[in-house]
Amino acid sequence: MNEVIRDISIPNDWDRSGLPGWCYHSAALLELEKQHIFREHWQIACHVSDVPEPGNYITLDVIGERALILRDQDGEIKAFHNICRHRGSRLVADRSGTCRNALVCPFHGWVYNLDGTLRGAARPRSFPPMDKHEFALKTIECEVWQGFVFIRFAPGPQASVAEIMRPFEAELSHYRPAEMVPVGEIHTQETPVNWKSVRDVDNEGYHVAMAHPALQDLYGSTYYDEPFVDGLCRSFATYNPHAGRRWSVGRYVKIAPENKSLPDHLRKAWIYFGIFPNAVIAVTPESLQFYQEFPISVGRTMLRGGVYRYRDETREQAAARYLAARIDRDTQAEDVQLTIWSNEAMTSNAFAGFYLSDLEYGVRTHHDHLRKALPVMNLATPPDEKDMAAKNAAMR
Repeated sequence: MNEVIRDISIPNDWDRSGLPGWCYHSAALLELEKQHIFREHWQIACHVSDVPEPGNYITLDVIGERALILRDQDGEIKAFHNICRHRGSRLVADRSGTCRNALVCPFHGWVYNLDGTLRGAARPRSFPPMDKHEFALKTIECEVWQGFVFIRFAPGPQASVAEIMRPFEAELSHYRPAEMVPVGEIHTQETPVNWKSVRDVDNEGYHVAMAHPALQDLYGSTYYDEPFVDGLCRSFATYNPHAGRRWSVGRYVKIAPENKSLPDHLRKAWIYFGIFPNAVIAVTPESLQFYQEFPISVGRTMLRGGVYRYRDETREQAAARYLAARIDRDTQAEDVQLTIWSNEAMTSNAFAGFYLSDLEYGVRTHHDHLRKALPVMNLATPPDEKDMAAKNAAMR
């Protein structure tokens, strides 16, 4: 039996329309989204196990920002802008790696300690005396929660990650996420759609029965979505032990061992915890993952995510995790095609807007969060591109 996390009801008179189509194809709106939706809200950068030792680092290039997340000599997780204070060069160029005890700029050789302070400039006599703190790397707000490293590029309306995620803390803690270790590196891929089209598909399960035969076989009618409330949503399903029309599903339900460290109602559960604006933490009895999307341009999006397993994983858990990954792989490919079809239709004069089912209330409530952050999205027709920022500021 599913444990009730939040008592949420859908109003009878809710507006079934979604965002107007112009919101998916406006370059001026995208610039506002980068600031008010992405920079001002918490983003998952990685998991603590992605940077397990002092000097280990992960980089993240998104929405015009370059982040560097590393573990310092004291074992603390730090986040900095990956920008040298001299001429703005990248300090590290790789997506992940290790620096022994310092960061050395590849442009002119300025050296920074792992706490971000300036150790020294190359040819220091060519500069006036420089304070190591004044010329330290610029920090990025950083918070570790349940093993996930969150960053925020600019101050925003949200509280701390711990406060935001409190409604889901007890349930997620059953999986001991902070103790998990990575399965490979954080992965990325690009898709030719607006980022909101990706999120729209992920925010509803109405399409599962038709578009995702493996998921329908796996958990079918047990799946349900909760709407976004205070920046969070949740989707829950329990898999059918008699499923098996699809090869991966049949093998999965046969092989997956019962995780007795979990409460009874979670031992066959697949849960998706949605975090506004663009991230999901997903759990199964044998693994955990996060995934998210970032806009590259109006019509191009980067998909990014990482998968994690128990450190003491058994062979049966590993096999189940592999089969679950096959199901996820097929599901993602199906979703990508759906987002392309939906996104491209919005440029047509025949597109009359969304008309949402009760089962798509998650889409509507995500859009409500977007409208609150950017009230210009309430307009049925777009303002002139050059007036977008001013119009939004006036409506705020």
